[in-house]
Amino acid sequence: MAEHNRTGEKGEQLASRWLREHGFTILHRNWRHGRSEIDIVAREGDFLVVVEVKTRMSDRWGNPELAVGPAKRRQLIRAADELVRTFAQDLEVRFDLVSITHTPDGPEILHIPNAFYPTP
Repeated sequence: MAEHNRTGEKGEQLASRWLREHGFTILHRNWRHGRSEIDIVAREGDFLVVVEVKTRMSDRWGNPELAVGPAKRRQLIRAADELVRTFAQDLEVRFDLVSITHTPDGPEILHIPNAFYPTP
């Protein structure tokens, strides 16, 4: 497995643990539809939360959350549409981001609820 894949997997594990510790119920990890993937699907209250996880081994190249651009957002929205159709969830969908930067003192985790909104 390539190093960046191991980094991503470790980040998703950290994010899942953090979300559970903060009251989220993890429904799916690495949910796929076609070529689209949602890192984490969770539930928080009346929300179905689509979580994108970005992990970096340092902040040398900037904050991880800045790597979620318009194309990735469109892909997540399409995947979320299919997720709702597939599981017939009667919940409001929210798009969150978990940004993880590894530092000498350990991982820094930043949770950004409502990181973006679907646009028509």
